[in-house]
Amino acid sequence: MSYVFGPVPSRRLGLSLGVDLIPPKTCTYDCLYCQVGRTTSRTIKAAPFVPAREVIAEIEKKIAKSKPDAVTLAGSGEPTLYSEFDQIINGVKEITETRVVLLTNGSLFWREEIRRRALNADVIMPTLTSAFENTFRKIHRPHPKLDLGMIVNGLKTLRQEYKGQLFLEVVLVAGINDSEEEVEGLKVLAGRISPDKIQLNTVVRPPADSTAIPLDRRRLEDIRIFFGDKAEIVAGDPVTGKGKNKDSLAGGLLDMIRRRPLKPVDISNTLALSMEEVEDLVRGLLIKGYIRKQEYSGEIYYISNQRSAVS
Repeated sequence: MSYVFGPVPSRRLGLSLGVDLIPPKTCTYDCLYCQVGRTTSRTIKAAPFVPAREVIAEIEKKIAKSKPDAVTLAGSGEPTLYSEFDQIINGVKEITETRVVLLTNGSLFWREEIRRRALNADVIMPTLTSAFENTFRKIHRPHPKLDLGMIVNGLKTLRQEYKGQLFLEVVLVAGINDSEEEVEGLKVLAGRISPDKIQLNTVVRPPADSTAIPLDRRRLEDIRIFFGDKAEIVAGDPVTGKGKNKDSLAGGLLDMIRRRPLKPVDISNTLALSMEEVEDLVRGLLIKGYIRKQEYSGEIYYISNQRSAVS
């Protein structure tokens, strides 16, 4: 599969079938905390990077073999940069009743055409990290034509036009946007956007920049209480998956790992394997040099050595 990966266990969506529409790493931001790595093509220009028909055909084949909880537009860059993502949303809805989720950094909704393309998604999950321009720029290192005011206005307009569920992800980085002033500002902005949920997250996988440090659980819990009833903490282990076809396990694992680092428990949940079976599977890939181990925050993650290698 060139464009579809997983299903993978998601902390927010259950078992998620990922759809990767963007060349790695093409994005509007170059975030400190990004698990995919540094942005190599920072742009705000949308383009038809991949053939929509081929993407939909791959999704249909994958859904025939698995039962994901969500089909998620995500992957190696900002999905709203794909100029035909509305065709993917509509195409998925024609072949399955599985909910379609748009996982986005939220940076382009000030554009009417981007908002229009997103309206048929069942869930939109944009990101917001600060109410202050300097902090926003420090965390996201955005394209020079972007600023926080236009992005917030875009999110507020989206909320007015969009009839589906809007889950606002607040990514918190220790020592950068977790002060009382930052958290108070975020709460005010979130109130103006009025999402259905506020999902508090932190740096849970190896980040693009080592200065991105996670908040501890106690601080996250304090912030959750401060934000109120709509807030929930989503940082943590993913839910247990439902299993999948075990054909070509190594190829499926490489397909997932080349898009994001995975812990052994992630692999176990997704592929319906025991931890002993996971160890056997990754050992061969480690020996062959396809993947490597990396420790982060006391956890072991497996990371791809060849982002384009899928067998």
